[in-house]
Amino acid sequence: MSTTRTEAPRTDATTRPRLLRGLSWLVARQHRGALFSLLGATVLGPIWIVYERSRMKDVLDAVGWPGKDLPTPSFDSDGVSLIISALGALPLLLAVFVGAPLVSGDKENGTAQLVTTQSVTRLRWMVTKFAWVYGSVLVTAVVLSAVFTWWWKPLRPVFSYDWSSGSVFNITGPVLPALCLFLTAVGITLGVLVRRVLPAMAIALFFSWFFGVFWERMISSLAATRTLVYPLEADMPARLDDALEVDRWIGSADGELYGWGMCAKATEKASDACVEKYGIVNNVYEYLGFDQMAGMQWTGAGLLLAGTAVLTALVLWRVSRRPL
Repeated sequence: MSTTRTEAPRTDATTRPRLLRGLSWLVARQHRGALFSLLGATVLGPIWIVYERSRMKDVLDAVGWPGKDLPTPSFDSDGVSLIISALGALPLLLAVFVGAPLVSGDKENGTAQLVTTQSVTRLRWMVTKFAWVYGSVLVTAVVLSAVFTWWWKPLRPVFSYDWSSGSVFNITGPVLPALCLFLTAVGITLGVLVRRVLPAMAIALFFSWFFGVFWERMISSLAATRTLVYPLEADMPARLDDALEVDRWIGSADGELYGWGMCAKATEKASDACVEKYGIVNNVYEYLGFDQMAGMQWTGAGLLLAGTAVLTALVLWRVSRRPL
C-alpha cells in the first residue's frame, strides 16, 4: 500500500512590493522606453554640459580671460555647437517621438479599447498619461535648462551665440521647459485627432519646424522696445553692443524720422547733400537690452504654458465625450 504525501501550500511567501500600482504602473510600463530615454537625458545631459564647460574654462584660463582678450572674438567648438543644437532640437523630438505616438499608438494596437473597457474611465486613463509624460518632460527640461544656464550666463561674452538668438533664448531659463511641454501637448493633440502613429508624427514634425520659425520671430515682441538717440557722426554707444536691434532710423532736429539708408548715396558728396537737405542730425536706434531677457523669457514661457493648458483641456474634453 502506498501513500502520497501532499504538502500544504506555503502561506509565508512574501511578494515584492511595487512602487507603483494600478493604472500608474500600467502607464509607466507601457511607455517605459520614452521614460527611460528622458531619464537618460536627465542624467547624461548635465554630465556632458559640465564636461564641455570644464574644457571651455581650461581654454579661457590658459589665455588669461577675462584679463586678456581671446585670440578670436568668441569661443566656439564642435562640443558647444552640438550641445546647443541638441537642446534646441529637444522640443521637436518630444513632439514627434513622445507626444504623437502616446495615444495614436494605443489606438492602433488596441490598447485604448482594452483599457477603457475595464473599470478605468477614458478620462482617468488620459489624466494618468498626461501626469506621467508632463512630469517626466518637465523634470528633464528643467534640469537641462538649469545646467546650461549655469554654464552660459557667466561666460556669455565668449559664446558665439547672441542672447537674443533662438539658439540661446530657447534653451535657457524657463523657455526650454515651456517649449517642451507645449510641443509635447501639440504631439498628443495631433495623435488624438489623427489616430494614426506615422501621420501624427509627420504632422508633428512639420508643425514643430514651422512653430520654431514663427517663435524665433516672436522673440522681439515679448517686451517693450527702447529707443536711443545719439549724434549722427558719433560712434554707437557701448551699451548697444549687446542689444537686439529692432529698427534704426536717422532723424532731423525737429524729430522727423527717415529710413536709415536714405542718405547712403553712391558718393560722399551726394550723401552730405542729402543730410543737409533734410536736416539730419541724429541716429535713432530701437532695441531690446540684455537686462530685458529674463522678463521676455517669463512672458514667452507664460504664453507657451497657456497654450499647453488649452491643448490639454481640449484633449481631455474630447476623450471624455467620444471614444478613441
